Amino acid sequence: GFDKAVERAVETGCECLQIFTRNVTRWDAAPIPDADAARFRAAVKAAGRAFVVAHDSYLINPAAADDAVREKSIDGLALALSRAAALGIPWVVAHPGAAGSQDRATAVDRAGRGIAAALARTAGLDAGILVETTAGQGSCLGDTFEEVAAIVRIVDEAGFAARVGVCLDTCHVFAAGYALAPRADYEATIDAFERTVGLGRLMAIHANDSKKPRGSRVDRHEAIGAGCIGAAAFALLLADPRLEHVPVILETPKEGADGKVDPEQDRRNLAALRRAAARRRG
Repeated sequence: GFDKAVERAVETGCECLQIFTRNVTRWDAAPIPDADAARFRAAVKAAGRAFVVAHDSYLINPAAADDAVREKSIDGLALALSRAAALGIPWVVAHPGAAGSQDRATAVDRAGRGIAAALARTAGLDAGILVETTAGQGSCLGDTFEEVAAIVRIVDEAGFAARVGVCLDTCHVFAAGYALAPRADYEATIDAFERTVGLGRLMAIHANDSKKPRGSRVDRHEAIGAGCIGAAAFALLLADPRLEHVPVILETPKEGADGKVDPEQDRRNLAALRRAAARRRG
């Protein structure tokens, strides 16, 4: 049940939460029973978790050159928005898709218009889309702030500015080539984001270290401080007053040495982030 996610978040010590509302490796999804949605909403309220986001399916590609795949992806985004709204979740984090053999500018345009189409099909719902920055693996879009900004601008111009924002993933931007430490490099990256996307559009941060070096364009998450980004970068991020209002969500590895899910992994990573946040308050 969806409410179990809230229970596990509380047990782990999370203050915010990201969930999947469906199997992310399949196109089809069973409807969410009203009773399940009500239990989830009640659990969130009882737990006092003020911020919950959903993540969409990994199959969705609103930039696809194949019209059938793109149409299926738009339907998938609309379904994700509907499911989020049913659960009282305000945002769905979505990858902008992949260009394939298309010209990137064409693919960016198709991605933006595809997201706008999904928002149009769910007019009247409160849930919106957070375009996630990517590592640029293969032909994935969104590895530059300029591409993310262009997608957001297309959605804005379609009349959905209130229902679109951005999720910045630290592993992704680092793998895409953006530096997050030392301070001068961190400031340059945040300034670049402000000039292009705008910090006012930043609604969530995925805090993940990277198994691969900067500019590798390989998306492999690592525990906080244990990867190529390093603890110093997260101290800068969590100490930045411009980002104080932005919820920070872990997508770090969950498995222990035996390959089984180990809740202590999340607790250790939460502790590392909270130590960085404490420096700001200090």
